[in-house]
Amino acid sequence: MAEIDEIQYDELKMESTEAATDKKCPNCGATVMFDPALGKMHCDYCGYTCDLPKPEDDHSICEIDFESALQKESFEWGAEKKSVECKNCGAVSIYDALETSAVCPFCGSTNVMPAANENTIAPGAVCPFSVTKERAGESFTKWMKKKLFAPTKAKRNARPEAFKGMYLPYWTYDAQTTSNFTAKAGYDRTVTRNGKRETVTDWRSVSGVYQEFIDDETVVASKRQENKFVKACEPFDFTKMISYNPQALAGFAAERYSIGLKEGWEIAQTTIHEKLNRHIESYVKSHWRCDRVKGVRFSTLYSNITYKYLLVPVWISSFKYKEKIYQLVVNGQTGKVGGKAPVSFWKVMLAVILGIGAIVGLVYLLR
Repeated sequence: MAEIDEIQYDELKMESTEAATDKKCPNCGATVMFDPALGKMHCDYCGYTCDLPKPEDDHSICEIDFESALQKESFEWGAEKKSVECKNCGAVSIYDALETSAVCPFCGSTNVMPAANENTIAPGAVCPFSVTKERAGESFTKWMKKKLFAPTKAKRNARPEAFKGMYLPYWTYDAQTTSNFTAKAGYDRTVTRNGKRETVTDWRSVSGVYQEFIDDETVVASKRQENKFVKACEPFDFTKMISYNPQALAGFAAERYSIGLKEGWEIAQTTIHEKLNRHIESYVKSHWRCDRVKGVRFSTLYSNITYKYLLVPVWISSFKYKEKIYQLVVNGQTGKVGGKAPVSFWKVMLAVILGIGAIVGLVYLLR
């Protein structure tokens, strides 16, 4: 993950938990590491050891110190408001407290609102837009054309020019994981029964420790947006991040996080657990050279946990069809589209009828 230069403004300081969340030895303060020979966490300096959580516990142990964060809790959006005075015309507008930038509705000038107050963490970096509104519209049009079963009316209502550029809040987490696991390794063999060849699987119990560094596990820190659609347009290129500067938001809407640091980490652990489950299955298959894996159970110890609070660029639009709102998201760096198009019942039925007709015709020709 690209490093971000230290921010010079005290009020925009990027918080990090890296120094506070190393797994420290309670006796001497040195870093405790996993020792494969002992099968335990071990301090090389004083000899302190501690056991990993047992696989049957089936939970993750998180030792992360959030004390360095200005604010770790989530914010409820829409309840708190703030007023902002336009520097150009002097008009005062009322905004949702989660908005961090906007355009004056009276004169059209760009207002950049404070990025943080005493209750919030400031963004550490911004991934700038590289996809224009026009290109976002083109990406959407191509995406919509591929939706063969989308109603024609819906395609007309989804106008590319309606896209709005916006910076969304993201948490990204890095962590070293050490997982104690058990599983069943299966070995296939062929047998003949009643004159028929069949495949049977012999199962063997295995166990071990799996370690992996998780880099940039992302969490959309917004409760406003359709998370699955935003995630569908990932990934974002974090190597192109720049240090946060309010001017980088000029001309775009920007949203402050409504999912806090603590809640975001809980979400991240869920997705990390799913990822580790797949990777442990692959590890068992490779290490024990088996054909199948089942019954994976594991507990994970997290250490060296760090986070970053970023703003990522997206083009967002929505359209209404039959009283239902459909949201569309285009990645502001790559043009990748995330969203859901409505399905026409009649187009599906027509495709089914034509399919059945084609099958009947083919059968007739082959007679």
